[in-house]
Amino acid sequence: MHQKNFTFQSALPQAEAQDSFIDLDRLMAVVIRRIRTIILTVAACVILAVAYLLTATSSYTSMTQILLDESMTKYAEDQPPAASSQQADMEIASAVEILKSNEMALRVVDQAGLADNAVLLNPPQSPAALLKSGVGLIASVFTPGRPPMTPEEQREAQRQKVAAVLQDGLKVERVTRSSVVAVSFSSTDKLLAAKVTRAYADAYLTDQLNANFDATERASVWLQERLNDLRQRAQEASLEVEKYKADNGLTSTGGELMSEQQISDLNKQLIIAQADTASASARYNQYKSIIDQGPDNAVKNATISSSQTDNSVLQDLKTRYLAVEKREQDVTQNFGADHPQAVALRAERQDITRQIYQELQQLTASYKNELDVAQSRAESLRESIEKVVGKNSEANKSLVHLNELNQKATALKTLYESYLGRFEEATQQRSFPIAKARVISVAGVPTAPSSPKKTLVMALSVILGLMAGAGLAAFQEFRDRFFRVEADVRSALGLKFLGYLPLLGQQGKARKKPRKANAGAEPVTAEETENGVAFERMMRISVEAPRSIFAETLRNAKLASDVMLQGRADRVIGVVSALPGEGKSTTAANFAALLASSGKRTLLIDADLRNPGLSRTLKTPPQAGLIEAVLGEVPWTNAVKVDPRTKLAILPVAVRDQLLHTSELLSSQGMQQLMENARKMFDYIIVDLAPLGPVIDAKAFAPQVDAFLLVTEWGATPTNLVRDVLEQEPQINSRILGVILNKTDMSELPRYSDFGGTERYRQKYVSYYTEAQPRAQVDA
Repeated sequence: MHQKNFTFQSALPQAEAQDSFIDLDRLMAVVIRRIRTIILTVAACVILAVAYLLTATSSYTSMTQILLDESMTKYAEDQPPAASSQQADMEIASAVEILKSNEMALRVVDQAGLADNAVLLNPPQSPAALLKSGVGLIASVFTPGRPPMTPEEQREAQRQKVAAVLQDGLKVERVTRSSVVAVSFSSTDKLLAAKVTRAYADAYLTDQLNANFDATERASVWLQERLNDLRQRAQEASLEVEKYKADNGLTSTGGELMSEQQISDLNKQLIIAQADTASASARYNQYKSIIDQGPDNAVKNATISSSQTDNSVLQDLKTRYLAVEKREQDVTQNFGADHPQAVALRAERQDITRQIYQELQQLTASYKNELDVAQSRAESLRESIEKVVGKNSEANKSLVHLNELNQKATALKTLYESYLGRFEEATQQRSFPIAKARVISVAGVPTAPSSPKKTLVMALSVILGLMAGAGLAAFQEFRDRFFRVEADVRSALGLKFLGYLPLLGQQGKARKKPRKANAGAEPVTAEETENGVAFERMMRISVEAPRSIFAETLRNAKLASDVMLQGRADRVIGVVSALPGEGKSTTAANFAALLASSGKRTLLIDADLRNPGLSRTLKTPPQAGLIEAVLGEVPWTNAVKVDPRTKLAILPVAVRDQLLHTSELLSSQGMQQLMENARKMFDYIIVDLAPLGPVIDAKAFAPQVDAFLLVTEWGATPTNLVRDVLEQEPQINSRILGVILNKTDMSELPRYSDFGGTERYRQKYVSYYTEAQPRAQVDA
């Protein structure tokens, strides 16, 4: 809603002051304020912890460490590739689960002979376990009975029970990120704890050896069976290949069929024959082209390579032709073409030309014969290849199936050799009793109990006590929605704070018994005394202790009225409260006495017609008062009482049994006439009005009042209530001089103030408040 006064808000962050950070000073103030609650809660938790330690059964824990080391088998097995971190984590996790398994527990029971161990069969039970067993016993009465178990079944049930107890007390965990597994067992018997832990380590190593041996044994048996089958199948496949070759005439030498070798040889010969044919064709075509040019041109183009052995005659003729031709040219140039020698040389040259041409024709004919022979040989080879290929086509069809048979036989042979190698490896590994784990920390007998851990339990009890105390303190702070300090008044009501009025008799020497100063304490007031306290004493508290906090607060109220009502010769001030019993009558009486002792003409009117507590404190009950004066039965001046010491005039109320419509009486014409007459005779008129919450008398009388003093009980009146009441009475709220917190426990007040608050420095005001509470203040 609109609640702003719960004190715990002071411990929370305020954005405008702390930039959304926690105010440590205010938080510390809350801690100091609720330190008793926190200490009591911590003490209660410590007592419970001590009771637990005194009644709890001591438990002892023995621990061993097992290293999972793959390198231990490096001489017995081929080392696999290094495992990844994920694989290593999976292997270690698997080892942990194996150690926790029921099978491992049963193996430990059997190896260590724990099936009849009394400590494991009947362990000390906690209260919860006892309750559970009791419920089970009661339930067994209503369930149908089972047939009796045989001795073997009883033995097995007992064995399973011990294994379950071992699993319950066993703790297996990996040591950080290493390959070490810590195995620990807790029991009420320290020797049993060490025995079980050692048994678990031995059982795990034995399990590793047995597992390796069993796996190798099973692998060897399976491999032996596979080898026999593969050997038989490989032999059958090989025999089938040979039989197929024989049936289809697929003979071979050097790994190849005879037909394939024959084709290969013929192809080589054909290549050579084709080369010879090409060479012969080239020579023939060359000489044929020379002959086709005629004798003269043939002689000119008869340039044959010297590498040919049959060209010597042609070369000699060519040399002679060139020599004769040169001589002919020389003679012709010197002697002319008709010279006999030139004619003779020309005839010789023509004869040589004829011989050269004849020689070229002979060579061409010989090359033609060579070409024909080469072509005939190549053609013969082609026919032979075609015949062989024709015969080999049928063999090729059979060869496809033969290849399949060969592949099958080869695969079976390879698989057989592989399994044979594995079988030999498995046979050898069976002879190496090496586990991939070793114990690096032997389980010893514990010397001190591991549970309960006294230091840890006490520390946790203190921590839990502090947490519970803090929670309870926070709950109390949230519930404490009352007026405690000046800041609460300003934040909740937005009104001026005038000061604190201490509990009357809080420091008096005549107290008959001590009283607790808390929110629910009812201080001694004039309204609450059974036998009554003399009015003269009650209203003189501010007079007899003028330098007390009580008097200083009332002086502050007077100063506020002087400022607010400045310029008015007569002032009517109403004293109100939200609830009954907040001490407004005492405050009004002392305020009026303070004004009267300062020389001001002051009238105190008891206008709480339904509960005139102020009038009841008078020594002599009045016969006539405010009611009679308003009704005109007596002059109001005759009803006024005067205190001879302070000269304070008091207009009391004569108590009547049947008094109705008090609000109409206070707003009547007679009341208005009385107030007009009183204003003419007095400087201050203090009116003790009825509480605002239960009745509307104060609201009816409000037009006659210049200002109001709001009295609120410290630590008792809810802030929401006061705020709601004032919001419903705007004509009163707008004229409130300020708020006085009454019945304040001054010893508790500093605990509700923030660090730096004025309430925390009250002890420094002692030199200004030298007078103690007046002796007239006594407790009823």
